[in-house]
Formats: sequence, C-alpha cells, structure tokens
Amino acid sequence: MTAVEQRFREFKMPDVGEGLTEAEILKWFVAPGDTVSDGQVVCEVETAKAAVELPIPFDGVVHELRFGEGTTVDVGTVIISVDTQPGAGDAPAPTAAPAASAAEPAEPEGRQANLVGYGAAPASTKRRPRKPVPGQQPRTAPATPAAAPAPAPRAQAPAPAPVEPELNGHGRIGAARPLAKPPVRKLAKDLGIDLASITPTGPDGIITREDVHAAAQAVPAAEAPTAIPAAAEAEAVAPGARERRVPIKGVRKATAQAMVSSAFTAPHVTEFVTVDVTRTMKLVADLKQDPDMAGVRVNPLLLVARALLVAIKRNPDINASWDEANQEIVYKDYVNLGIAAATPRGLIVPNIKDAGAKTLPELASALGELVATARDGKTSPAAMSGGTVTITNVGVFGVDTGTPILNPGESAILAFGAVKLQPWVHKGEVKPRQVTTLALSFDHRLVDGELGSRVLADVAAILERPKRLITWG
Repeated sequence: MTAVEQRFREFKMPDVGEGLTEAEILKWFVAPGDTVSDGQVVCEVETAKAAVELPIPFDGVVHELRFGEGTTVDVGTVIISVDTQPGAGDAPAPTAAPAASAAEPAEPEGRQANLVGYGAAPASTKRRPRKPVPGQQPRTAPATPAAAPAPAPRAQAPAPAPVEPELNGHGRIGAARPLAKPPVRKLAKDLGIDLASITPTGPDGIITREDVHAAAQAVPAAEAPTAIPAAAEAEAVAPGARERRVPIKGVRKATAQAMVSSAFTAPHVTEFVTVDVTRTMKLVADLKQDPDMAGVRVNPLLLVARALLVAIKRNPDINASWDEANQEIVYKDYVNLGIAAATPRGLIVPNIKDAGAKTLPELASALGELVATARDGKTSPAAMSGGTVTITNVGVFGVDTGTPILNPGESAILAFGAVKLQPWVHKGEVKPRQVTTLALSFDHRLVDGELGSRVLADVAAILERPKRLITWG
C-alpha cells in the first residue's frame, strides 16, 4: 500500500445481506470535510431486502462522496473516501476524477465518427484540401449545404401543392388561378370549397357548378377519416400525461423476482376452509385481560400463528424445502415463522426464529416487535432470511381470502381472511357466528394433497375449539 493509499482510505459498498449484488444510497449523513470516527454511521442504503445503516470502519475527514443519494451502486464499489491524516498537507481535489471523465466527451469534437467508433485521424482530415481535383468539386460541395441548409427543403415542403391539379389531366393549370365563372366561384366560397382542389369537367378545364356540388358532397367523407385519427391521436397522447414511471429497484425489484421465481418453479396447490372462530375471538378478549399477557399485543393473528405451529408439530413433514441442486428434500426440525408485512417500501417477510419453541407471551412479544420494526423500515436482512413457513394476514384489508404465492425456499403459506359475523349452524340452530376463511398454498413437489389437507384441517380445528392448543400442543 502506497503512502497515498494509506492516507486516503476507501470504503466500498458491502454485502449487507446474503448474496446481494447492489444497494441504493438513500441518504448521506456526512459531507466532504466532516470528521468521522470508527463505527460512525455515514449513510443509509436500501438493499433488495431492507434499509440498512452503514458505519465507517476508520477515523478521519471525509474527502469525497463518490455517489449521490438515489444512486444504485454495485457491491464492492467505492462509495466514500476518507483522509486519515488530514494534517499531512493539502489533499488532492476530489473533483479530479469527474473532471477527467468530463474531458472525454470533448475529445471526439476534433474527430469524425466512423463505423469502428475511433474517428478519422487528424492527418486524414488535413489531406483532403490538398487534393484540388476539379472533377471532385461537386462531391465536396454537398458537404456545406448538408450542415445548415438541410432543414430548408423541409420548410419548403408545401411546394408540391401545385402538383395536385395534375390529377385532372391538364398539367399544371392548377398552379395558376383555377378557371371558373364568377357565379361558380361564389358558390364554391359559400360552400367552403377550394377551387384548386376540384377536378374540372367543363370544356377547356373550366370548373362547373356540378363540379363544386360534387366536391362539397365528397368533403365530409374525406374529412371523416382525418377527424378520427386526430381524436385517436389525442387519446393516445393523453394517458402519457397521466402516468408515472418509477424505476424497479430495492424491495419491489426483489419481491418481483422472488414471486416470479416461486410461481414458475414450485407447483402451487391452494386449499380453502371456512371455520367458525367465535371461541377463538372470545379467547383473544380474555387474553387481553390476562396479567401474564400484560405489555404485549394480543390479536387473532397471534392465535392463528400458534395454531399453525401446533399443526406443524403434528405434521412435521410440511416444514421442509426443496434442494434442486442436490436433488434432496430438506426436513427442518425448527420453525422460522414468516409474517408478510406491508411497508412503505413494499412487501417484506421477516420471520420469528425458532417460533415453535416460544411460549405464547414470547410469541406475542416477538410478533409485535417484528411488525413494528417492519413498519419503521428497520428490518435487517438477517431477519428476512431462513424462513420456513409464512402467514399472510389479508383479513386486515377486509379480504375474505386469496391464493398466496410461496415465499421462495418455503413449502407452505397460510392466508388468514377477515373475521365476519355470518349466519352459521351451531348446535342445530342457525345463529350469528364469527367466521373466517383460511387458505393454504403449498409446494406440491414435496407436500402431497393429504399432508396439506391435514395441516389446514388442524389449523381450522384449533381455531374452532382453541382448547386444542392445550390438548394438542
């Protein structure tokens, strides 16, 4: 390492996730000339998974910020340089590199572009004036009008208009004043007909009254086609002014790639069940008053999560993944329970590690922390890695159910629909009961219909009679 390299340390975009290739700089917390210390956060970046703050690993004075906010930078690219010996003398201007790149476009001005992109050599451009061959002067003459007068022919484009009267077979008579008697001229004026556009049928090319009337009848038919394209053109342009184009990047880009990969890799099967959850909703109300649940959020999603964990314990083979590279099914003895969360940056799926080993209060606390962190945009990439099974709570939007797409690498995802008061047969009578619909999507490569059905039936049975959390758990 040279003395300059020892003095000016460069900090590269790190891989803050698992195999991420790029990140967008959301915000700089420092500027050139600011003093920074080891471990100080200098910027916030958004990866394909989350927003992450980056600390600088050395002390010094910020010398240069290589990229502005909103720029997507590849992992391994230098984003900031720091002068670790600010008192060692004048530092080189940080704008030296941009100046060099800015000078490059000026170089081609002295060259002429050709097919290979290097331009003609300066000597070749100087040799042409030294060959005054009289016969070749017409070849060099067009070079002058090609630069400036080229637009002139476009400006004189209406010149072909006088040629139109040739349609009547009388040569360029139309270029002069059309032949017509004064009454015929007045008739054409009253009808808004241009005499120059009429093909005369009278002797010696004279336009008759019949010619004018015939032209007047043809005008609506001729104008109609032009009016329709004009309206169509206006309609085609209008939507563009009412559209917004947003670059596909960050969480949205990662979500799109993951969903496409999952949908076209794992054969999805979705099963549905409608269940009476009145007893579960009563239990939620009771738990909110339980001293052991004080300080944590209790909601129906908590009991749905617990019900799914119990169902997985009873049917552990559903907690698996497909290893295409090694042609193996990986069965997992732990459950990292993913919770789909809608955030300002898009959909993310953080997961609760070892959710199956947690007590109900611990699960409630972890669930509340996970949701709060996701809404604040502070979810770490590690929190979104290693999930095994996911729950998506579409019921919060008033939606009954859906056909959820698997999170890549997982075998199942449960959709929890809205809980609504509906007529239900209970103990032989139709009564208003709180009812919801559950949907379970699973990877049919490793989950057979029987296994998927048993898991969904167990979840429904627990929510119908939540005391099974004790007897089955």
